[in-house]
Amino acid sequence: MAVAAIESVKHADQERLVLSGDWTLATLPQPISAFERCLCDLAARHPGWDLRSITRLDSAGAILLWRAWGRQWPAVLAISPGHRALLGRIEGVRVDVEPVLPKQSRLLAWLLALGQGSWVAASHLLAMVALIGQMILDLAYLCVHPRDIPWREFSANLYKTGAQALPVTALIGFLIGVVISYLSALQLKTFGADVFIVNLLGISIVRELGPVLVAVLVAGRSGSAMTAQIGVMRVTEEIDALATMGVSRSQRLILPKVLALAVAMPLLVIWCSAAGIIGGMVSAKLQMDLSYGFFIDTLPRVVPVANVWIGIGKGVVFGLLIALIACHFGLQVKPNTESLSSRTTTSVVTSITVAIIVDAVFAVLTRNLGIP
Repeated sequence: MAVAAIESVKHADQERLVLSGDWTLATLPQPISAFERCLCDLAARHPGWDLRSITRLDSAGAILLWRAWGRQWPAVLAISPGHRALLGRIEGVRVDVEPVLPKQSRLLAWLLALGQGSWVAASHLLAMVALIGQMILDLAYLCVHPRDIPWREFSANLYKTGAQALPVTALIGFLIGVVISYLSALQLKTFGADVFIVNLLGISIVRELGPVLVAVLVAGRSGSAMTAQIGVMRVTEEIDALATMGVSRSQRLILPKVLALAVAMPLLVIWCSAAGIIGGMVSAKLQMDLSYGFFIDTLPRVVPVANVWIGIGKGVVFGLLIALIACHFGLQVKPNTESLSSRTTTSVVTSITVAIIVDAVFAVLTRNLGIP
């Protein structure tokens, strides 16, 4: 097996390149990209080529020569009929070369990315507005036709999103209460303000941490499940089958999930806040020797009842937003597994982000309204 070789020969006052050996994929010099650049340089300086000494030529060698010639026959070519036929077949293959786009500046690339992101965000926002409008129409229809209320779907979603989430929310709430009480005790003891642990735990857990923790847990647990369920139904065309049978997807799939989560979230907030306060009370007893009776007696006096209603209101709003976002991204799933996974991830991240933003809005509004 002879290695591919190139020799420059002067014949009749004209210099030609004589190619010899085996021009196959196994015998071409490596790396092929560097060898191709060398051939291109030779082709630019020598118009004459002699391929009659080549013993073997396969498609790899033929493509290499054809690209070195600039995808056209050289002015002078001596070649055997068999090799000419192979190169002729390579000539008949159309190769579409993508145009080389001019390099964009960083500012222009940043502006294009910003515009594309804004366009995608606006399209998602419009789709969410359309989904909310459809929910309002469905509620109006069910108020006129109460027999069509999907009680079975509502109760099933309420059980999945509410009852099954009780253990994990109680555990997380209890542990957060223990951690906050333990860390706060170290600082309060320094100033002799042990009794203020009740104020700190009550307001922070009931008003802020309880709703936010439940929102994060529900977004990762129930929100992802809703998106995945609707997305799988999109992939398997079950939603199209429902439409074919005349069943409203919004009334049977989306509305029960939204209403169930809106009902379950405030209950979970109360449950998680109670577990957090119990955890903080136990930790305060161990760290500061504050009695349970003192803690229970002081809590209603230092935590206004308005904070409880704020936490419940946050739970309702968070539940509506998480369910709407989950259903929206579930309906955006395309019939492939990659889209299903990416939309589920986007749903969870968006739900958590929106919950934190809305919590900040709540904090500003209640502060400006003078609610303690």
